[in-house]
Amino acid sequence: MSVDAVSRPDGSAVNRRLMSLFDPKASPSTKPDKGVVSSDIMVDTTRKLWFRLYTNTATSGPHDGQTDTPIIVYFHGGGFAFMAANSINYDNLCKRLAREIPAVVVSVNYRLSPEHRFPSQYEDGFDVLKFIDNSDIDGLPAFGSSKKPFFVAGDSAGGNLAHHVALRACQHRFSRLNLGGVIALQPFFGGEERTESELKLVGVPLISVKRTDWMWKAFLPHGCDRDHQVVNVFGPNSVDISDLPFPATLVVMGGFDPLQDWQKKYVEGLKKSGKQVHAVEYPNTFHGFYAFPELPESPLLLAEIKSFVHNHLPH
Repeated sequence: MSVDAVSRPDGSAVNRRLMSLFDPKASPSTKPDKGVVSSDIMVDTTRKLWFRLYTNTATSGPHDGQTDTPIIVYFHGGGFAFMAANSINYDNLCKRLAREIPAVVVSVNYRLSPEHRFPSQYEDGFDVLKFIDNSDIDGLPAFGSSKKPFFVAGDSAGGNLAHHVALRACQHRFSRLNLGGVIALQPFFGGEERTESELKLVGVPLISVKRTDWMWKAFLPHGCDRDHQVVNVFGPNSVDISDLPFPATLVVMGGFDPLQDWQKKYVEGLKKSGKQVHAVEYPNTFHGFYAFPELPESPLLLAEIKSFVHNHLPH
């Protein structure tokens, strides 16, 4: 309801001041919160690009093998148009990832649509990777003689971002980073056709065809349709990734998510391209269930992510 209330129907504007009432923010935790501290790091003041860095104090000592701690670069959801790295739900989720994987988590506060349309968000995500690769940042584990393992992760629109940032990262030569995998939680993909799950799951929490159509309209360049290659990643205009070193991917789906059919197409597309993919489906979950730690699937999800990360640490 809040999303609909603050958005112009034509996808041209969002009332940011009104939206702030529905999206409470969390300050960084300079004192440990159940073993995790956080700080905000500015990357580019001209576009207000920054990230929140989460460090597990149990793995941040100078002599405890901290160079083995993986980095998870996380992209929040919100249809490319809403939420932020310091939104309370995402602050809590990233603390859980830092604590339970354990990992250093970099939560990217990328620019939002419709003020900033494609490819702004992908550029922000990739620029954060290059910033980490080229900077000595207080709070990041020390870079050892070998390259540091990192994973790109995200939920919903952030899962879409994770895929496309990984696509660029796997073709880039980093000096100190080594891409281990992609973690896509109910990623936001689509296309011009209407899938069975989109037509069948009407009235479920958070997601509707009308709302996702608006999000794509607000995100894509004017004149583009939903078969654009960044929306329908294995559709008629897609890029062949068969010969690219795209990493192993964890895809998480929910049985009450209208986007699930697009996520299944994504899984099949990765497999047909010869890529390693691990698909996990929670039949009783809705879109965004990971934001609710009290749900029984929440600890199961954290265990899946932990297992995936530790099984795909680059050697």
